[in-house]
Amino acid sequence: MIVVGLMSGTSADGVDAAVVEFAERGGRCRLTLRAFVHQDYPADLRAAVFRACSPTTGTVDHLCRLNVLLGEAFAQAALAAIRAAGLEPEAIDLVASHGQTVFHQAGPTDWPRATLQIGEPAVIAERTGLTTVANFRPRDLAAGGLGAPLVSYVDYLLFRDRRRCRAIQNLGGIANVTVLPPGAGPEAVFAFDTGPGNMVIDAVVERLTGGALRCDRDGRLAARGRPDERILSRLLADPYFQQPPPKTTGRERFGAHYAARLLELAAGLPVEDIVATATMLTVRSIAEAYRRFLPPVDEVILGGGGSHNPTLVAWLRAALAPARVRTHAEFGLPDQAKEALAFAVLGYQALHGRPNTLPGCTGARRAVVAGTLVPGRNYRALLARIARRRREPRTWVFVTSPWSG
Repeated sequence: MIVVGLMSGTSADGVDAAVVEFAERGGRCRLTLRAFVHQDYPADLRAAVFRACSPTTGTVDHLCRLNVLLGEAFAQAALAAIRAAGLEPEAIDLVASHGQTVFHQAGPTDWPRATLQIGEPAVIAERTGLTTVANFRPRDLAAGGLGAPLVSYVDYLLFRDRRRCRAIQNLGGIANVTVLPPGAGPEAVFAFDTGPGNMVIDAVVERLTGGALRCDRDGRLAARGRPDERILSRLLADPYFQQPPPKTTGRERFGAHYAARLLELAAGLPVEDIVATATMLTVRSIAEAYRRFLPPVDEVILGGGGSHNPTLVAWLRAALAPARVRTHAEFGLPDQAKEALAFAVLGYQALHGRPNTLPGCTGARRAVVAGTLVPGRNYRALLARIARRRREPRTWVFVTSPWSG
């Protein structure tokens, strides 16, 4: 079975699309990445996403139109990935789309807990002709969970180890960690958002450069600066960092207003020092989360866009020592494809009617089958194939990807 996974994160820079082949045999499921593409959002579409994230500008008419426009963007990314794999849409079985999060309210005192991912799956199904799974987070919220982090389910399938305690650390717009104790069953896995990943760094850089730069490429600015300890102390006093897991956060807490506060506190400092302070905020918040909430960790496996920032990675290595810090690439998994691949897995499991969440990670009362199906032209044939499958694989293996980028 071949699935296209689609993902756009809190940085809202575009759509990641991964073509993933699944082969079940003898209690094992082998995953092969056939192709990966990233398609940037045009500047006006990205600006529209950020407007949608604000309660003052995210009006119902704006959200309604943007939902369709993002559906078109996700559909085009899926078709581009299919072409990159050398395939026709008829060769694909399923599209699994995370969508674009514009609001997520799932704190311990929030009622009702609610989340909204847009990027209309009906548009994806119509443009591709393929059955589409989307809207993964609400079912977990309905079961009492936080709706995040969902990728931890895939971390468990692919990275658990009999002898080592591993922390799978994602450095996206928001940073999150999945903790895999040695030989852990699904009930022993836990995960949570540690706080900002690239979100604050990117926002600060964009503001300081008047939009000329969208990120600190290769960590060059931070490498030339010195973090300000006074500002770090103020920022790390945020109650979120002391709140025990399970917990999740996003742009609502660490978005533009938080970056603006950092810039206000840093008024008069050199640009390099401000960016270094924002970078160290990510490092310290992760290291403090490990100290407070994690058992001793043998290996940290880094992923997400921040894993390509040498300064951020070097400072993390120092802060997390003596744990060995590795990357997804060392396991044959191209880092930029990880989350799109993960949603391909979640969609594949949803199609089979198998639970695809971990209650220890989201705080839900039970594991659920997350995702809403929109039938495509292949729907009836797809269901007939699924009906012949009886058992869930015991072991999942990622085959070193033939995709070379």
